[in-house]
Amino acid sequence: MTELSLFEKTSSYNGVYMTLMVNRMQMLYFAIIMPVFLIYPYMIWMIIIVGALSQISIFMLSKWFTSKYASSGYEGFVDLFGEPMVRLLSFIGIGFILLKVTVITLGYVEVVQQFIFPSLNTNWMILFILLICWYVASLGMDSTIRFIVIAFLFTAPMLLLLLKFPFQPYATIHDLFPLIPYEWTMKSWKSVLFIWSAFSGPEYLVLLAPWFNTRAKILKYMTIGNAFTVFEYVFIFIASLFFFGSHYLGEIKLPVVEMIRYLNFPVFERIDIIFISVYLFHFVFAISIFLLLFYGAIRITLKKSKVQTTRSGFALCCFIFILCLMLLNEWLWKKATNQNILLELEIWAGALTYLFVPLLLFISFKRKVRD
Repeated sequence: MTELSLFEKTSSYNGVYMTLMVNRMQMLYFAIIMPVFLIYPYMIWMIIIVGALSQISIFMLSKWFTSKYASSGYEGFVDLFGEPMVRLLSFIGIGFILLKVTVITLGYVEVVQQFIFPSLNTNWMILFILLICWYVASLGMDSTIRFIVIAFLFTAPMLLLLLKFPFQPYATIHDLFPLIPYEWTMKSWKSVLFIWSAFSGPEYLVLLAPWFNTRAKILKYMTIGNAFTVFEYVFIFIASLFFFGSHYLGEIKLPVVEMIRYLNFPVFERIDIIFISVYLFHFVFAISIFLLLFYGAIRITLKKSKVQTTRSGFALCCFIFILCLMLLNEWLWKKATNQNILLELEIWAGALTYLFVPLLLFISFKRKVRD
């Protein structure tokens, strides 16, 4: 078995990387389907309020980054929780990671099939994307973290494509009314839950703490990333309301891509193809990070964390990953009702991890320090 240094730390990264990673981890598949789940204009306020509440989780995560346990990586978690509990949490984390990657990968593949390759088998697209992620992840955690710069520079400017919609002749200020709800229903609460889940993602970054060296100002950098996410979600939602109106918005499955389809430029006719293709950088970064975390969680669960990583072990892990996604695609995602079940599970899973992971870490190390 050939050795492979996947988790070797060769350099430390400053807070700018943390800003970019917080923002991009919060802007995955849910950013594309978000307007469908919100619909009502008063959800603009909910995005801002939930974004402010998200700052509480960001604050607790930043406290973890500044603790002495964070820089120790795996050993820090063992000191805090004990090895049996760390192995149990890793085993649970495998399921959460697999669910998240399943939803974002199959969701993106569905977008590609609907707008670019309608006749191509989705399993081939899954294989193609995961082989790219396999290559990126095989370069190690250091190189994968650096890839965030490419992912951000290619995908964040895509937001500028939506600038045109609020200034169209058909866009009126009445599309943003009512800003205060006439009634509050169970559907409204589900929308709030969806927003909270959409802000999840930064909780997985606690596992990357040894690779970051800016601990004193980590809260500032994480806050900037979270604030930019709030701005992006609000802007996307307002653009969707101006283009579709709240009455029609709920009927569109992929409103962001559908809006971009209507854009025409003298040089490029199909801007949506460029948008979807460029967004692959974003998903490759996120899936590659989760693939490394998946491999690490399996190693910890099997008590192999102190054994050198190998190419055959990582290849086997990637093969299991690809096989699981293909099976879930065939058995669940291709059926609309089962697809909704997976989305519901991911909404709840993201909401739970973003609430309890920062809370658990914050309470645990504060109690440890006090003792």
